[in-house]
Amino acid sequence: MKICVAGEGAFGGVHLQSLANINGVDVASLAGGVEAATQELASRWRIPHWSTRLDECLAQPGIEAVILATPTPLHAEQAIRCLQAGKHVIVEIPMADSLQSAQRVLDAQKESGRIAMVGHTYRFTPGHRWLRHRFASGELQLQQLQVQTWFLRRSNTNMFGQPRSWTDHLLWHHACHTVDLFQYMTGESVDEVCALQGPPHPVLGIAMDMSIGLRTPSGALCSLSLSFNNDGPLGSTFRFICDKGTFVSQQREFRDGKGEPINLRELEGPTSPVEALQREFFAAIRAGREPNGSVTQSFDAMRTLDRIQAQLDSRPARQSASP
Repeated sequence: MKICVAGEGAFGGVHLQSLANINGVDVASLAGGVEAATQELASRWRIPHWSTRLDECLAQPGIEAVILATPTPLHAEQAIRCLQAGKHVIVEIPMADSLQSAQRVLDAQKESGRIAMVGHTYRFTPGHRWLRHRFASGELQLQQLQVQTWFLRRSNTNMFGQPRSWTDHLLWHHACHTVDLFQYMTGESVDEVCALQGPPHPVLGIAMDMSIGLRTPSGALCSLSLSFNNDGPLGSTFRFICDKGTFVSQQREFRDGKGEPINLRELEGPTSPVEALQREFFAAIRAGREPNGSVTQSFDAMRTLDRIQAQLDSRPARQSASP
């Protein structure tokens, strides 16, 4: 299967590294935004064609699918262009930065009949897969999910500290991960939201701290703390408080509430969430089925984000935070 990867930045490289472990998939083209960086990445991974024009890459002979690891503001329009060109697509989260744009992506997928999947890697984390099986079978019931997503990001830089041309967002990027995971784990849509945000950064113009509360009709709760001001360990920590035990997921570690490791040997497939997501995408294409994390399944998270944004917009803005 010949594919195109779009995005010469940090996560484009992460996708290429995982794709190297999957037989039967050939990255035939790389689309980027910065010419020198795109050429360098294509050379490093021996990709035969590269361009700063996505349409040129989509037109390469035999391209069947695209992985979009591009800036958030481009996701919706690029996903629609790929689908309209007859390509299957993974679009990194969020699929769009508004509910209206997400609806357009969903409509384009339905019209095209192609496979379209959102890069919700948290669905594929080994510990989360272990828990999801037990939630679905009724062995465990989630009472509360507590999540800390903390970074130190006071300038436009990516996960490797490199400059980026766009501004990240706590709600429409990082909260999107957890909102989708919470609804996926419970199998329910959120029926109540409560959100607060700190003052905007004077240069970036975005809130640097945010607190979000969610509740499902059955009463499961989610408490999410997000920050771009945290001077300490970076990333997300998930605490699943269940009726029978507590489980903590952080990076590649998965432990019970007392810190004891959980045996995950029963799980099949790769331990890398990105590789597991990619394999699900290619398997769905070959089988002609809906993938786990399709745009249809992921749309509910966009509805919830839109409700949170509306609540935040209804409150008066505080004074700007210090740079």
